[in-house]
Order: sequence, then C-alpha cells, then structure tokens
Amino acid sequence: MARQRKLESTRPASVRPTTKPPVVHVRKASPERRFDSKFTMFVAFNGCLIVSVVLYVYFLHYLESWVIRPVDLPKVTVKSALDIPERFWGSYRSSLYFGLKTRSPQPLAAGLMWFSHKLKNQNLPIRHWCNQWDRLQKYGWTRHDGVNFGVQQIVDEEFVIETSFVKRAGGLNGGDWTARISVKPKVPGAVPTTPLSLLFYFATDGHGHLWPNVDAKSHLGYIQGETLELGQFTATFHDRNPENVVHYSYLSTVAPGLESLKETVLHNLMIHRRKKGARDLYVTRGTVLSAEDRERKKSPNFVLTQVTVMPPYELEVIFESESFEDRPNRLSGEIYEQSLAEYSAKFDERFHKLFNLQGKGFSEEDNDAAKEVLSNLVGGIGYFYGSSLVQSSHNKEPVEYWKAPLYTAVPSRSFFPRGFLWDEGFHNLLLMRWDPEISKDILGHWLDLMNVDGWIPREQILGAEARAQVPAEFVVQRDTNANPPALLLTLEALLRQPDVLATHGDFLQRAFPRFLKLFQWLNSTQVGKMPGSYRWQGRDASSRTELNPKTLTSGLDDYPRASHPSEDERHVDLYSWLAFSSGVLAEAAHLLNHPSSDSLTATHHMLSNTALLDKLHLSSQTKRYCDYGLHTDKVRLVEQKPPPGQAPGAPPLPKVRLTMEAPRLQFVEHFGYVSLFPLLLCLLTPDHPALGKLLTDLRNPALLWTNYGLRSLSKDSPMYLQKNTETDPPYWRGPVWININYLAVKALHHYSDLPGPFQEKAFQLYKELRNNIISNILKEYRQSNYIWENYDDITGKGRGSHPFTGWSALVVLLMGEVY
Repeated sequence: MARQRKLESTRPASVRPTTKPPVVHVRKASPERRFDSKFTMFVAFNGCLIVSVVLYVYFLHYLESWVIRPVDLPKVTVKSALDIPERFWGSYRSSLYFGLKTRSPQPLAAGLMWFSHKLKNQNLPIRHWCNQWDRLQKYGWTRHDGVNFGVQQIVDEEFVIETSFVKRAGGLNGGDWTARISVKPKVPGAVPTTPLSLLFYFATDGHGHLWPNVDAKSHLGYIQGETLELGQFTATFHDRNPENVVHYSYLSTVAPGLESLKETVLHNLMIHRRKKGARDLYVTRGTVLSAEDRERKKSPNFVLTQVTVMPPYELEVIFESESFEDRPNRLSGEIYEQSLAEYSAKFDERFHKLFNLQGKGFSEEDNDAAKEVLSNLVGGIGYFYGSSLVQSSHNKEPVEYWKAPLYTAVPSRSFFPRGFLWDEGFHNLLLMRWDPEISKDILGHWLDLMNVDGWIPREQILGAEARAQVPAEFVVQRDTNANPPALLLTLEALLRQPDVLATHGDFLQRAFPRFLKLFQWLNSTQVGKMPGSYRWQGRDASSRTELNPKTLTSGLDDYPRASHPSEDERHVDLYSWLAFSSGVLAEAAHLLNHPSSDSLTATHHMLSNTALLDKLHLSSQTKRYCDYGLHTDKVRLVEQKPPPGQAPGAPPLPKVRLTMEAPRLQFVEHFGYVSLFPLLLCLLTPDHPALGKLLTDLRNPALLWTNYGLRSLSKDSPMYLQKNTETDPPYWRGPVWININYLAVKALHHYSDLPGPFQEKAFQLYKELRNNIISNILKEYRQSNYIWENYDDITGKGRGSHPFTGWSALVVLLMGEVY
C-alpha cells in the first residue's frame, strides 16, 4: 500500500478547470479525390450538342433567308415619288380601263367604273379591270406621252367613251390634274335605249382621310382629302351636260382593299324605282358604315360619285393640291382643252422627229396607228409596291421577298398587267428611244430587285391588286429559275446614244455593277455539263402530262427541247444570250474604265468563238444550230386507263405521254426560233457558212417563212402546232411572235451592212421580212382595233391576249427602221 501511495504522491494534483476546454474535432483522413470523367464528358457533350443545334438552327435560318437578302450594291434608283414631281401622278393602274394614282407605297388611287342598266345573264356588267372577255370592240390610248397627258377611246356596245387627263405642275405635292370622261352614242345621232352610269372614285388603302360633300339630291359635288404625301387636296366633279343627267347618287364607305372595289360597289347597290314606264335604276346607297366600322371609328377610304345619264354627256374631275398657291386658273373647260391640244401637238412633233414615218412612205393612217401603238405601251406603264412570293431549295414553304416598288411597262393590260423580266428588255428598246429618262427609271427599278446572288424574280406580282389577278400556281418565283437577260438589249441601245457618258454616265456607273452581277449569276448557275455549255434550269423531268416538258425560264415556254430533261442538255439560245451579254458588258466596262473590262472581254472572245459554238450546237447532219440532250421524237399523248372501281360518269384522267422508243443523247433537230439565236444576236461572222445556210432556210415557206413574219417552229417539225397537253394549245410551236421577228429584222439589217458573201441576200430578206411584218400588223389593227400577242402563221390573224402592246409594239421601231 505504501508503494502505492508513493506512486500516487508523485502525480501532480488535478485541478478542476474553471471553463470547459474546447473540443478539438479531428477529421479522419479522406481518401484521395478522383476526376469524374464521365460526368464531365456528359456535360461537355450536351453543351456541344446544344451549341451545335443552335448553330444549325441559325444556319438553316441563314440559308432560308438568303434568297430574300438584297445584294450589297448601291441602289440604281436614287430618285422616286415626289423627287420626280412631274411623274408623281400618272395612269399607273395598268389593269384598269382608266385609273390614276400616285407613284408611292401608299397611293391615293382614282378610277372609273361604268355599266349599262341592262342585265346580262342576270348580272350587272360593271366595267373596271381590263378584261378581254368583256369583248369590248375597242379600247386603248390614242395619245400618251408618259408624263403630261393621255387620251383613250373605248367602244362598248352602243357607246363610245373617251377618257383623257392633263397634269399641271405646281406646289409641293405633285401638282394638279384634270380628267375628262366623255360618252356619246356609237352611231352619230342615235338615241340611246338604256341609261349608262359612270362611277368615278377616289380610294386609299386605309391611310389619310376622304370627306365627301353631298347636296340634298345625293349629288357628290366634291371631295376634300388629306394624305401624308399629298397634303390637303380637293377633287371637284363638274357636269358639262347636266340636262342629260337622269340620276345622281354616291357611295362613301370602307373598302377592304384596292383589289375589291368593284365587289364593294356590287355589295352596296340598291334598286331605285322610277315613274311608270321608266326603267328602274341600280344606284349606290350613299354613306354606308358598318357597326364594326363605327365602333372602330374608321373613316371612309372609298368615295365615289355615280352619275346616271342618257348620252351625250361629259364629266370633269378636277384634282387640286392645296400647296399649289399660285395657280393661274382652273384646269377646266377651254383651259383644259387648250392644254390638251398643246401637249398633243408636242407629241406629234416629237414622234415625227424620232421616226419620220411619212418620209419612209407610210400613209397618215399608218402614222396614226403607230402613234397609238406607242401610246398604248407608254400608257400601260404601271407602278406597283409589295413583295414577291419566292422559294429556294432551302425553303420548305414560299417566303416574302422584301417590299419594294416597281415602275414598269406591262405586256398586256387585260391579261398580263404586271412586270415580266425578259419582256421588259424588249419594251425598253422602244421606251429608250421615246423617253430615255423613263426607260432608265424602269431599268433602275428592275435592277434594284436583285438579291445577294444576282437573281431577279422573273415575274413581279406586287401588291394585293396585282396578286388578285394571277392564278395561284404562277405566284411563287423560284431562285433556280432564270430568264433571258433581255435587259442587256436595252443597255446596248443606251450605249449607242450620242454622248452617252456625258448624258447617262451617272446612271451607267450605278447600273453597271448590277448588270455585271446578273451576268455572273447566269454564268455560274445555268452552266451545262460540258465545258462552255449552258442549260436552262427548271425543266420538270418527272412531268407525265406534257408532250415535251416546258422550259418556262427560256421565255419560249413550250418550244420543243430534249424530250427527257437531263444534266446533259445544252441550250443554244442560252449560250447565245451569254455570248451577247458578255460583249455588251465588256463594251460598257471599257467605257466606264471598270476593272472587269479585261475578264469580260476574254469571256466574250471565248463565247463568240464560232468554233466553240459549232462544236456544242452545230448539227453535222442538218448544218443547223440545235439544242442537245436526251431526246426522241417518238412520243405522243394517250388516254389513261380508269382505275378499278371508278364510278360511272367520273371525269376522265388527263392524258399522259407515251414514249415509243428509248431516248438517246443527240442534237434536237427542231428548226425554229431557237436555231436562229446565233443569227438573232449577231454572233456569226459575215462569212460563216452557217450564216448562208440560215438565210437560205429562213426564206423557205416550207420551213419558217410566211407572208406575216417568221413562224416560231418549222412546218416539218413533228411538234408543229401540236398541243403540249390535252388542254394547252400550241404557243411557241408555229405562231408568229413579234419580239423574235424584230431581232431577226435587226440582225438582217446588221449583216446587210457588212461586206461578205451573204450581204445581198441579207438585204433582200431584210426588206421582205420587214414589209411582211408591218403590213400584217397594221392590217390586223385596222380590222380588229387591237395589237395581238402573236399572229397565226397560216392566216396572219391576231391570236392570244389583246391588246398586247408589250413587245408587239416593236412594230413602231420596224416602221422607223430604228435598230
């Protein structure tokens, strides 16, 4: 125990702490951390996937929007709307029998409707949009200068209606104008059997304001209005024969749009009962605003006066701008007639100076006809605003092009009242001669429609009013589809003007880069399989209902090409267009000292080398220029067998093509317009043997020669006058077309001036062909009162749409020998 005690005594005495000691937590040593590669890779993969999806979606959107990107070049059109006040107002509603509007995106539109109070098939025959099925005996401008005035004559059953207008510059908003509508019996002294209603209106697309001023007799005396561009204005309606007025009425309402004005009138007509024995009248209802319009406080955007008369009768519509403060007098009555006479005299003087038809042996009647043809081309110039529907290979559905204006001539007011790219090149051959400023303005508007690739939609359907007149299948434009670069014909004509740099240099500097871009697009997208060759894209190789799949992009539609479209095709007309275009652009580039001059010259030398042309397109068998491709002539349309169980009386299936022998790669031996293109565009040297062969074949009546011009397809072709489907009549398979005949006459004139073995033959053909074309067109014009889309190769009769004072108006240049 003592030992034990001893041990205890050696320990230090324990002392109780006054505070609790801190607790020290000792962590166990954790195992070494490892890098979780699977999780990191999962995160990285998904992150990359999300970024890729975003980039892919963006890229798809980028591709989808590519077709609607404007080219990054300065605009050609630098002045528009009120920048050119003398052309702010005009007869720019090409599709109307008579209409005026401003050249602006939101126009004030004015127009005429009329109808006889005699029902036809239980329908009221309201005339508004030009329609050849109205079967008017005549309508068309007799004088129109494109700027200051126009006079038109319309013959409708028992009435002759003359519409005219005169403009007067002044103020800040486009100045004043007066329109006069005159109605008289077709037979002088005849007493009309039925009243006629004239309806003259003003309308907007919803912008601005129109305030009608109506007296107690429902007579619309005047309209006061205001728009952003026009400011304040007044339009006064003045009767010159009030004693012949049967009834006044008016309409003030909200129309859905400019494309539905006629329908709005029909919806707001009522019957006005007259005294016993007098015919009841169809009259407009006055002020008509729906409950919805009133609730939304919509003001009228469509106001018209209806004057029902027993002709003779004259109505004046006097438009006056409030900003025209120093107006010397009102453009009415004798003042109007004096101004109209002065402008008409200036027109005649200018026409004589440019064309001198009397000096070339034409009669006064022929001279007047030529003035009317020119006036119809000029009077058909329209102004459109809107966006095309376009589609590329990257778009599942059509997309809207950017909104843009288009100032352009139209082929036909009744059937094609819109812009067509290759037509416009021919239109402007005449317009450039008549008024270069108008022509340059038109070219600028077309070139400004170019997208980033250099593509221009070939058919322009801009705005609701234009789109309402086009079948749906023709609305969408595809960016793989080209059109002949006929605008280069106009550029060539411009380069031939005296003092071209001094007079047109600024325009050429702006326009040339876009012309060049157009050529580069064609030269890269329409290339063929064989080096140096070209083919029109867009033919449908899967078509079963066509005898020969159409080539709409060429402008020659159903002209026979290789029977089976393929990548091996070579098209001689497209080759010729590219050779011609490169030459015109090389000349312009040299004139402008543009850096592309050398490369364009080299391209032109290559394509104008007849050795290459002959290698690609000259048939060793016929010694004629031809297309090349997968082809057989052994095709025909046959009935399809009805499917099993088809109900009795069901409509038959469309005919389909039967190929009776396997096609093979060969020249397409159909002699016609396509074969002539090396001649038409003057690519051949004056001593080339193929030129002599073409001139000989040209004069052969068994082939292309007729007394009315050159037919489009030789009579010995198996496709001559053949339908392409069971419902499509032959179009470019026989009829005489004036645009190609103009090029033929121009080319013959060219070769008749060049020394060579075929000079005399070219001169004789020039004289004969020119005379045949002019004589037939004038004869048909006198008999039918119309210029036609094409002419029958057997009888010379006008065919197709009418009036067609687009490229058929080139007869004026033929008469004046202006090439």
